[in-house]
Amino acid sequence: MPNLKKYNLAGQEVGEVTLEDSLTSANKNLQMIKDYLVAIRANARQWSANTKGRSEVNHTTKKPHPQKGTGNARQGSLAAPQYKGGGRVFGPKPKFDQHVRINKKERKAAICHLLAEKIKANSLVVLSYEPIKAPKTKIVHSFLESRNVIDKRVLFLGENPLNTSEATSVKYDTLVKSLQNIPKTQFKLFANMSGYDVAVNQHIVIMEDALEELVMLLKTGC
Repeated sequence: MPNLKKYNLAGQEVGEVTLEDSLTSANKNLQMIKDYLVAIRANARQWSANTKGRSEVNHTTKKPHPQKGTGNARQGSLAAPQYKGGGRVFGPKPKFDQHVRINKKERKAAICHLLAEKIKANSLVVLSYEPIKAPKTKIVHSFLESRNVIDKRVLFLGENPLNTSEATSVKYDTLVKSLQNIPKTQFKLFANMSGYDVAVNQHIVIMEDALEELVMLLKTGC
């Protein structure tokens, strides 16, 4: 059975959490996971790049010189792309039809399999968290140092508060502020986590009170 090691903020191991084998034993679909991650990256694009062609620029359409008699190549307008201030040739235009729809079941399964891989690799640990009275970077830094994950991407996951759409819960405020000056770390509520967050972060620290959400996801998603 897979075991998750449990630590306190001092970096001391205070116990283990045992999970059922069935929660992490499902066969993963690599193509599905790849498609899910590609869709997330595609949907994160802004798609608003816009350039003006020669018919759109605010520029005179005056003919630069007479058609004949100068010895120069004929030119039709100063708004042509070869002139300064002229239009752009084949420049990017906004694309509003590029959103990739992600199936809910596939999304859930992909996140589940990515989390299961983190558990198998011992890259997911549990934090027995007692709220910090005041933000203190040194406390969290020493915890990461004890776990030997300094300079690595670390994702902290907290319990989702009930009946609120806030990005973070009030009880994690001091922890979030303590993480702000530590590079490559981020905090998210479990419900706001995406599979991309799981994939790009090398280590995951989940709060003990969010374990129920993790187990529920592994049961229903894998």
